[in-house]
Amino acid sequence: MLAADPGASISAIAAAAGVDRRTVYRRFTSREDLLAAVYAARLEAVEHAIADARLREAPVAVALHRYVENIIEVNRTWPVDLTRMLADPESRARRDVAVAEVDAFLRRATDEGLLRDSLPAGWAAALLPELMHLAARQEPGLAAGPAADLVVATLLKGIGA
Repeated sequence: MLAADPGASISAIAAAAGVDRRTVYRRFTSREDLLAAVYAARLEAVEHAIADARLREAPVAVALHRYVENIIEVNRTWPVDLTRMLADPESRARRDVAVAEVDAFLRRATDEGLLRDSLPAGWAAALLPELMHLAARQEPGLAAGPAADLVVATLLKGIGA
């Protein structure tokens, strides 16, 4: 609901969840507390996705596919407004750590020849999240594994004939 309407009220969120707004307020003292909990849950899921992909030690192609599949699941489970999330300093700091880990992995993928070294700096790091976001949103009926297949194939081979 917050992804569709970042300004959704606690009352609307409670109604969509099938509970009274007082139930929500017993757990979260304010809308900001609720948002902080949602952001923290998303970031925890991202951190778990990165750890599970074993970006530093798994074979690069395997790690790439696992990471993409995991993040597609995160994007589907926690579709938050990233602009608002990143306005929170703690959330931004946690995300920056995750981004640095993925950037290091993409350098490794380039060093090991999976990605071309002739690409503009940061191109893969900018393209990959967009492809994962697109797969998560545009192909909701596609399971995460096949969606990851599509993303990885597009990243590695492009869309040319």
